[in-house]
Amino acid sequence: MKNTLYTVSLVLLCLVLSSWGSKGHKIISRNFSSCLPGQMSFLEPTWTNFVMNHASDADIRKNEDPDEAPRHYIDIDNYPEFIQTGHIPQTFDSVVLLHGYAFVIDQGILPFSTLITFDSLKNCFQRGNWDRADIFAADLGHYVGDGHMPLHITKNYNGQLTGQTGIHSRYESTLVSRYEGQLVYPADSVHFVDNVNQYVFDYIYGNYKYVDSLLLADTYAKGIAGNTSSDAYYQALWARSGSFTILMMQNASSILADLIYTAWVQAGSPVMYPVALEEQGSVEPPFSLDIYPNPVNEVAWFSVMVHGPSATCRLEIFDMSGNLVDTIIVHPATDGIQEISYPTGNLASGTYVCVLKSGQHREAGRFIVKR
Repeated sequence: MKNTLYTVSLVLLCLVLSSWGSKGHKIISRNFSSCLPGQMSFLEPTWTNFVMNHASDADIRKNEDPDEAPRHYIDIDNYPEFIQTGHIPQTFDSVVLLHGYAFVIDQGILPFSTLITFDSLKNCFQRGNWDRADIFAADLGHYVGDGHMPLHITKNYNGQLTGQTGIHSRYESTLVSRYEGQLVYPADSVHFVDNVNQYVFDYIYGNYKYVDSLLLADTYAKGIAGNTSSDAYYQALWARSGSFTILMMQNASSILADLIYTAWVQAGSPVMYPVALEEQGSVEPPFSLDIYPNPVNEVAWFSVMVHGPSATCRLEIFDMSGNLVDTIIVHPATDGIQEISYPTGNLASGTYVCVLKSGQHREAGRFIVKR
């Protein structure tokens, strides 16, 4: 248990850093689409590009949503049963029953948030809500990537317990940025996952072995260079960690593809729009959406800017479970701004997604309600 204010603050500071860095997450989410089967080719390129370009949205939310940070990590070696058996209870209710809610949240809930996001993605597929599905797919890719970053699955998340403070950022951000060009790997064949719960926990259990590998690589590189900031340090760190870093990223891309494919099959293998989506990316959206203040306490304002001929828009608001909360019909003036006030008194505290749509065009945004 992290039982001091100093330790909690250090955890949050570390979590502000983008896991795998924005480049690493983008690489993982860029490569998943090449694993998808031909029957899902209708997702290319618009839907899959959105998943890639929004791979780090979950990190951005940590600065605004206090509930987001624990979804990105699990200090799994703080669980005595993991040290003894290599496993923990694999449902949220069971692990809370054993250890208590505060303990579980304090250790992070990465596998559970991954599973919830998978279910939300499947539900969106079932409803044919592709505008929401790609948002959940982007978050799913982020959480899968976190589960393949060793320092997101250990209490020694920043090397602070072994005299290696700062390894978190050195590895996932600086090293990945330096060697981005070598993070290239082939596509794997997609697989249907029979037991999604076990699949998610298995890769977290399996990736834990790389914690020691990474810390040993850092010790070796520091011994070679005499510091942790020089070119010599990063060359030595890459020499010892590059092979398993590439492997973990390749596995993350493959597993993301497996989970998206499985959610799609479980949803009945729906087909997206009966139009050529390839053309959508080259068409300038007829509107844009801004939301303020954010976070909001009582009233959210949606600012709709129209860039061309007037068109009726539909503004849909969803909670983070994918449930439709409200729908607003917008009749904006041509080439102007319409400000829409939205009282949030009926909304519980939390994060909400709003999607502004007109025809095949859409603009998505998030806002947070704080009481």
